Amino acid sequence: MTADVWLPIPPDEIEGLPEGPAYRFWNGEEEYPADPADCAFYVVPYMKPSPLCVRPMPAMSHVQVVQTLSAGIDHVEPGIRHLPAGVRLCNARGVHEASTAELTLTLILASLRGVPDFVRAQDRGEWLAGFRPALADKNVLIVGYGSIGAAIEDRLVPFEVARVARVARSERTTARGPVHPLTELPALLPEADVVILSTPLSVTTRGLAGADFLARMKDGALLVNVARGPVVDTKALLAELESGRITAALDVTDPEPLPREHPLWRAPGVLVSPHVGGPTSAFLPRAERLLVDQLNRYVNREPLRNVILTTGASTD
Repeated sequence: MTADVWLPIPPDEIEGLPEGPAYRFWNGEEEYPADPADCAFYVVPYMKPSPLCVRPMPAMSHVQVVQTLSAGIDHVEPGIRHLPAGVRLCNARGVHEASTAELTLTLILASLRGVPDFVRAQDRGEWLAGFRPALADKNVLIVGYGSIGAAIEDRLVPFEVARVARVARSERTTARGPVHPLTELPALLPEADVVILSTPLSVTTRGLAGADFLARMKDGALLVNVARGPVVDTKALLAELESGRITAALDVTDPEPLPREHPLWRAPGVLVSPHVGGPTSAFLPRAERLLVDQLNRYVNREPLRNVILTTGASTD
């Protein structure tokens, strides 16, 4: 069995890695640290373009595990078809919940309370007083109620929101209440003052927030996207923003990065952050803990965490 492990973090900076594998540092450089065919455990570079992340995958003929350091796996999906059967693809559940939930609340509060307007007024030396909406007493809808969605709700509770409705791919019950299936989304949208998108990007969710979705949102509602840019139809969103009917706070966009001349930059009622939900000081310690745990499990032949899929006849 091959035993090379490719890491995007220098292995000597990670305490607790198990003995046995040969650790190779690769964070997207042109030169590979070793022959990709000898890689058994590939940890995908974080926040790198998809073509770079998948570049070595066709040559990884003996790989057994592909581990992302992101919650989403869409950036490695183009390389999955090149992998041999039986490869386990794992995501980084548990790494980004705190940071992404923190940013989600930041975007909501900044948008509702008018912080971008205050910053611009400060640049002009203008005292911009006035009445602003609060998060308190608002109805919030979370679309994509996985671990990140649950972490967002954890942080919403102290703000005295009126209600939190939850939507996921399938119906279930949680300690906090029911999770509605996607089929019930049209009926829930008109009741929400704040709609949060935290769903993975998939065939089902691509373009989910399209013209019909946005039209169902109530007048004055706020759309917050911390999922992936293509979950929202940008053209449809621009039409709603330019009408002034809704507002938006976007950590992700389509296209991304957003070109300098794109009209979304100047659309009324929109706050854009440059995909910074995950990369914070909270990332590295949580990522290192995940890798140490996963690699110890791998070496000891124990079940891995966060297995999203295993390649085989149905996925090749």
